[in-house]
Amino acid sequence: MNRILYIGTKNASSWALRAWLALREQGIEFEERLIDLRPPQRALDLAKVGDFSPPAAVPVLVDGGTVIFDSLAIMEYASDIGERPLLPADPRKRARARSLLAWMHSGLSGLCGRLSFESSFYPERRAMKPAEAQEAGRLLKVWNDELAASGGPYLAGDLSLADLAFVPVVRRLQAHEADASPWPLAETWMRRLMARPAVAEWMAEAERLPPVWLEDYAAPDLRSPG
Repeated sequence: MNRILYIGTKNASSWALRAWLALREQGIEFEERLIDLRPPQRALDLAKVGDFSPPAAVPVLVDGGTVIFDSLAIMEYASDIGERPLLPADPRKRARARSLLAWMHSGLSGLCGRLSFESSFYPERRAMKPAEAQEAGRLLKVWNDELAASGGPYLAGDLSLADLAFVPVVRRLQAHEADASPWPLAETWMRRLMARPAVAEWMAEAERLPPVWLEDYAAPDLRSPG
C-alpha cells in the first residue's frame, strides 16, 4: 500500500483523529503509522516527521509522491477521492459546513486549549470552570441551531466533514459532563456521532492507553501512583 497516514498517540492526537475518521468514513485504505506524542519521545519522533513534512507535526498523509500535512486538507482530500463527498453539494450549505470547519480549525475561542483531548481520557477529571461551561453552552446552542436548520440527523443533513471535525470536542464535553439537556437536538447528535463504528474504534483504543499527563490541567492528585 502506498498511502500512509502518520498519526499521534490516540489519546493525545485530536487533529490526527479528524483526518483518520474522514479516511475511514470514506472507505479509503491506508497504512497507519504511529508517532509517539508522549514526552520525552515526542520531540524526537516529530523531528523525524519534519524530514518530509514542513510543520513537523501530525497528521500527515503520504499518498504516492504527494504529502498532505494539514488535518483539514486531508479531510477534504478524503472527501474528494472517497465513496461520496463529505461536503454538501449546494454551494450555500457547503459554505456553511466549511465555516464550521474553519471555526473548529481556529480553536473554538480557546475552549479546546482549556479542556485538552488528553484530559478526556484521565481516570478522574476536574469539574468544568464557569467560563468553560459558558463556552460549552454556546457551542451546544450552535450545534442545536444547525441541526434544527438542516433537519438532521447531522449538522449539514447527511454526515459531513463538519460533524467529524467536532468529534474530539464532543469527547471533551462528554468526559467533563457538560450539561446538554437544554439542547436536545445537540444531545442526540452527540450520542449518534460517538456511536459511529470508526469513532467508537478509535476511542476504545485510546481508552486502553496510559494517560498523557499535562501539567497545567489539574492537581497532581488525579494521577495514579506509579
